[in-house]
Amino acid sequence: MAKKESTATNHSPSHGVFVVESDGPTAHWTRIGCAWPHADGQGFNVALTAIPVSGRLVIRARADREVGQ
Repeated sequence: MAKKESTATNHSPSHGVFVVESDGPTAHWTRIGCAWPHADGQGFNVALTAIPVSGRLVIRARADREVGQ
């Protein structure tokens, strides 16, 4: 039987997921989800509230002020 992984409802996400359009000072960042690390540290569970059709996905560690929200 496979080991059951913890779900997103068990704890706050450790990372934010963004779609970034353009580069440099004109870049536009939009938060579209969040991510939780797997227990073994080898990947992430990602929950998205939107699917981007352009731009690039960026996953960043959440700032201390964001953790627990």
